[in-house]
Amino acid sequence: MNNYTLDQKSVVDSMKAVNTATNVRRKLRNSIPEGSILEKLTDFAFSIPDFRRTDKGNIRHGLGDIIMLMIFARMSKCAGRADMIEFGRHNLRKLQSIGILGNGVPSEPTLCRVENGIDELGLAGRMSAFSKEFHDELVNACGHMEIICIDGKAMCGTVQENGRNPDIVSAYSPSTGITLATEACKEKSNEIKAVPLLIDKIDISGKLVTADAMSMQKDIIDKIRKKGGYFLIELKANQRALRYGVEDRIRHAAPQFTYIEGPELGHGRIEKRTYSVYDGLELIADKDKWSGNLTVVEFVSHCTRKSTGAETTETRLYVSNLPVDTPWIGKAVRNHWSIESMHWGLDSNLLQDSIKRKSTKAARNLDTIQRIVYSLFSVWKGRRRKLSDKAKGLAELMRHVSSSITNLLRFLSQK
Repeated sequence: MNNYTLDQKSVVDSMKAVNTATNVRRKLRNSIPEGSILEKLTDFAFSIPDFRRTDKGNIRHGLGDIIMLMIFARMSKCAGRADMIEFGRHNLRKLQSIGILGNGVPSEPTLCRVENGIDELGLAGRMSAFSKEFHDELVNACGHMEIICIDGKAMCGTVQENGRNPDIVSAYSPSTGITLATEACKEKSNEIKAVPLLIDKIDISGKLVTADAMSMQKDIIDKIRKKGGYFLIELKANQRALRYGVEDRIRHAAPQFTYIEGPELGHGRIEKRTYSVYDGLELIADKDKWSGNLTVVEFVSHCTRKSTGAETTETRLYVSNLPVDTPWIGKAVRNHWSIESMHWGLDSNLLQDSIKRKSTKAARNLDTIQRIVYSLFSVWKGRRRKLSDKAKGLAELMRHVSSSITNLLRFLSQK
């Protein structure tokens, strides 16, 4: 009889938790414009599985409420947990009017427990699904083969037991400004093992994958070919025999396709870029190792410093499986640097490297939330029609939404 009573109580508590969550979602639905960025953001926040025992104990704040507070606060230039709490208290009435934080603002220990308790793989997986909805909406306007950039970034605010910083490898779409997926390098591993796992998470069929020299590995190239994708990877001395062999043979080979960009003035220098495309069958000795035909791209950048007149020349080599006569290889080479710009934005505007986290799990969750924030600004620009709005930078948009909670909610109500 006692067991039956306890079971009944557990069922009642569970039903109360479900009904409370349902009521919150209903109130959110009634106050949020249909089809807006905010609507999809709330769907994401309330879809994260709660790691806490919701059928027992005193669960004062819903996990979805806390995640929404984290995202809103980080969009408004809040870095630390104390800043988030102050943001919540200052805007509590407005936040409660859209159906979140009904029981007030969570404490700093609660925020800490949530950051360390959420399953980092589950949160990253939900971010990928959330990003894919917007990506599929915006990428159709590109009109050409989509480029996906892959690169890693160290979380400098966190130090592991071995003295290294956690490294997060991400797949980034420069045409939409959205991070498609992330993969964390294991404690005693590096990007070489993380990149194949990342490629498994995304659709690359008919798309071009760009990466730095560390990804010039047979397993990675074979996986890209198997999934029907193209690749453009820089060639450096980590593949010593391949690099030096190409350098020796390219001196006596004639390019099959050459074009010049520039001269262009920017960042205080005048740059002229020359792209020469060669058939890899003439330059690569060990062709069978790389499982198919390859194209070698020689990129020569000639820069003149406007203030001093000093001239510099830089030469880089790339390996690809694109056709030799592809006319936009230069654009692909330059677009890869967009992922570096995104990493710089995480550090400069969202202060990622300045935020200290003791555990790797909390650092991964911080990275996921910040990439969502970065993507939200990109989605807003992608949905706008005015060219002046599309040209706005992340810092300018953050200044606008951080000025008031009203501006933030209007910003997210964009359809």
